[in-house]
Amino acid sequence: MNIKKELEGLSGKIDRMQFSNVDIQPEKIRAVMINEVVPGDSEQDFYGGGRTAYLETTIPLFQKAGACADTINDIIDLGVYITNAVKVPKSEYAVSRDQIEKSLPFLEKELSLFPDLKVIMLMGDVAKKAFNLISKKTSGKNTIPAISTYKMRSSEFYYKGIRIMPSYIMTGQNILIEKSKFQMASEDIANMLDIIRL
Repeated sequence: MNIKKELEGLSGKIDRMQFSNVDIQPEKIRAVMINEVVPGDSEQDFYGGGRTAYLETTIPLFQKAGACADTINDIIDLGVYITNAVKVPKSEYAVSRDQIEKSLPFLEKELSLFPDLKVIMLMGDVAKKAFNLISKKTSGKNTIPAISTYKMRSSEFYYKGIRIMPSYIMTGQNILIEKSKFQMASEDIANMLDIIRL
């Protein structure tokens, strides 16, 4: 299944939206990692080809977590699919609620493509906000409380039987600068990999 073709099949305005142009066997995916927002240049996204800007920070996280991962295909082979909550590049420093909401139907559809998910990782605040909007719509409440990520890393959250793991943003310069967040994100990934291997 090609993710981009699946998402382009949704009705609605998709101008400037970027979808993962990757072929996936959905039944083999056990975890989805939701990053914050697509890059300004789609060639630098996770599936842009080669060692993209987004993979420059993501691959080291997996390696620090103890995974044998040198490419996006290695990550997929682990049973992990990575996507972005917001499908349009940022135009300002912060991502607005409106931008998140416009991308929600596509993120919801994307998540529904994987029948055997055990874990959804929320990599950063935008991913947490987007997922809470989804869960509030279906269950009437937020899955993830509005508190700092470090305060809830040891807590367990579930949505429709799927473990929801809040963590830290995994792309961009911030992850390279903040070594403590890099360490915690890699620990969260190691935990996620343990869960999906069970």
